Formats: sequence, structure tokens, C-alpha cells
Amino acid sequence: MKYDWKHSGEEWSAPWGNSAAQWFGTILPRISQCLPAGTILEIAPGFGRWTNHLKNYCERLWIVDSAKNCIEACRQRFGADPRLRYFVNDGLSLAMIPDESIDFVFSFDSFVHIKQEVVDAYLTELGRKLKIGGKGFIHHSNLGECAQTVRERIPRPIRKLLIKAEILDWEHHRSPSMTADLFRDLCGQHGLYCFHQELINWRGKRLIDCLSLFIRNASKQQNATQVIRNPSFMREAALVGELSRISPALSRVMLAPGSGRRGEEENEYRPHLL
Repeated sequence: MKYDWKHSGEEWSAPWGNSAAQWFGTILPRISQCLPAGTILEIAPGFGRWTNHLKNYCERLWIVDSAKNCIEACRQRFGADPRLRYFVNDGLSLAMIPDESIDFVFSFDSFVHIKQEVVDAYLTELGRKLKIGGKGFIHHSNLGECAQTVRERIPRPIRKLLIKAEILDWEHHRSPSMTADLFRDLCGQHGLYCFHQELINWRGKRLIDCLSLFIRNASKQQNATQVIRNPSFMREAALVGELSRISPALSRVMLAPGSGRRGEEENEYRPHLL
């Protein structure tokens, strides 16, 4: 069953108030060390919630999605922008992207749903497509870690009843085959070094998601990955949402068209976890 996209994906930013508040309040502080970048690759942009902001931080923005309707929606929204190029892929490969051409790869809200073998296929590709020193930021599932613990303690029929009764939080269609540890290991297998991971909750208590930062690094000498467990991620979302609602000045900064001027944003927003 296909998603109808009647709200263009904005519904997923509801805890922040809107996607602009989520970008400026939550995403940008975590990736500002990676921006600006010459060529950005965005995988699975949907209807362009993050494309709309990423385009202000690069010379070229290439977007790839396996859903033709998503690419067409982005083409209609950004088609006149000369920085963008649009590609439909098979959901596994990046054959249309030249090797060693990407400075920064980004994906948010999509990899949380995909299985281990698909994540592995994309990381295999990124091991070639990223330049040496090129970085990536991917939001993916950590449900495997949480689900294993729950499965060990609670039989499946009881789990389903507890979820329905809202005693156990929903899994939000996260992939149970992925974990933060596995993502880190897969990076290492494909010439990528995952240097930072933030395990986060998503509209619940369990840390079912992970935000991973990685780099294509020629050096074999690597420090241990910095792993942070953050059970307050949704509190942060609520705070950003409240600020964007109650402060007209902050709302103007966050929401005004063209507010993505590089110098001002880079000075104002610094990664608080990196």
C-alpha cells in the first residue's frame, strides 16, 4: 500500500511544530560540522522536507529515491533550482552517482524502515561514492537492540496487547534487523569509520532510533566510536516546538524564507553532541 503523502511528510515533524523548526532546532546542530559541502547526496528525500534546507549549504545537491512520485514531487518543487539533480534508483544501488564525487551524504526518516541487507547495500555504495574525507549522517533503526531485550522478557502475544494498551510504546515500523552496533560494523566493512552515534527515543521511552555520523577515512588508525544514549530526544522536540510557538522572534528566524544564510547559521548553531 502506497503512502498518500497528503501532508508532504510534515506530519512526521508534528512534535517540533513543523519541519523548519525540526531542521533548525534538532538536525542542523548535529550536522553543522559537515556543512557547507560542495556536493551533497540526499537518499530518500520524500517530498523534499530536508531538501528544502540542504540546498542552501552546497554547490550541488543530488537526490535519489526509489519512489518515482517522490522524485517527481521534488522536481516540481525545486525544478528551477540549478543546484539540484534528480534520480530514481532501485532502492539498493547508486550506480548513477560517480565514484568519489560526494562530500556529504544525508538521510533522515527513511533508513529507520529498511532491513539490514538494504543498509549494507547502500553503505557498500557509499564506500565508493564518498570522497576521501567525505562525511555522512544517517538516521536509522536501533530497534533490534530494544526488540531483543523485550522478546527475551515478554512473549509476542502479550507484547502486542501491551502495545495496543499503550503500556509498551509503538515501534513505528522500525526495522528489527538493524542496530547501532550493526551499522557501525557495516561501516567498517566498507571503508567507512562511524565516529559518532546518538541513540534516541521516538515518541516513546525506548531508544529505537540512532543518528550515525561517519567518514570515509583513508587512515586505518581510528578512535573508538563516541556513543551517546539520549532518552530525552523527544523532550528536546517538545521544547523546540514550544519555543517555535510562543516566541514570534524565534519563529521568524526559524521559518522565514531565505533564512538559510550560511555564515549566520554556522555561527549561531553549533553541534552540541559532537
